[in-house]
Amino acid sequence: MEFITLGRTGLNVSVMGIGCGGPSRIGQQTGKSEEESIGIIKHALASGINFIDTAEVYRTEKIVGASIKDFKRENLVISTKKSTWGKVKPADVIKSLERSLSHLGTDYIDIYNLHGVVLQDYEYLISDIVPILQEMKDQGKIRFLGITERFNPDPHHQMLQRALKDDFWDVMMVGFNILNQSARDLILKQTIKKNIGILVMFAVRLALSRPQRLKECIEELIENKQIDVSDIDKDDPLGFLIHDNGSSSIVDAAYRFCRDEPGTHVILSGTGNLNHMKANIESILKPPLPEKDVIRLKEIFREVDSISGQ
Repeated sequence: MEFITLGRTGLNVSVMGIGCGGPSRIGQQTGKSEEESIGIIKHALASGINFIDTAEVYRTEKIVGASIKDFKRENLVISTKKSTWGKVKPADVIKSLERSLSHLGTDYIDIYNLHGVVLQDYEYLISDIVPILQEMKDQGKIRFLGITERFNPDPHHQMLQRALKDDFWDVMMVGFNILNQSARDLILKQTIKKNIGILVMFAVRLALSRPQRLKECIEELIENKQIDVSDIDKDDPLGFLIHDNGSSSIVDAAYRFCRDEPGTHVILSGTGNLNHMKANIESILKPPLPEKDVIRLKEIFREVDSISGQ
């Protein structure tokens, strides 16, 4: 496994992280038993991954806690999140943090994130909630503060653009993928300067794993004039990536594309399928994509900022 320093946190993290949310929630939304989900996480950890991202709302913290019992805590980086939908109260945040510590079976959380923040809630959160998190940090229950966006309703990253004006975020989770690369200019250029750790979500979602959904997204982008129809084969939009010296699949290309984007650190992979996890780990360890393929992807999708790839 490759490792990288997560920005100013100084944490040594694997370039791929286990994502315990997304559509599958490590298998808990697709009919897997808790034991099967634990097995997927344990396999990833045994393969060298040391970063796990979960959240209270995912209901997977207990599974993570059971999965990490046989591993040295100091070698792992655990990220969890508190949802902020509606006006979350300071007391609720404290209770949530304590529950997360209990579920995870740890006395500290490496990265504690405000989860799915939208622009209209941001000012309230920094005035009423961030001071509480800083107190928890002073008590040693949190090591670093993070914030995550809601990529589906905010594909232009408006909230994170606002958050970058403040200096208390050590880590940000951003939506970034082949189809919507807008974070490159809007977010990553600044996080590189500020040395903020970046977790990438949505590297692969429905549009990059299901051909029919990809075609639908391409049609939408052509209709909205965000891509030029002359730049792409509508019947096989990303087929040019599959060749002997390139990628073995669109999913393979998607992970490698995100991994080598300057400013990104951890690419999250969420799956409830052990074989998919093995394939994703294999992809993240491959060489960079051919330069000509990367250039073409940047050219085709250079104007896109309206979809998440879901």
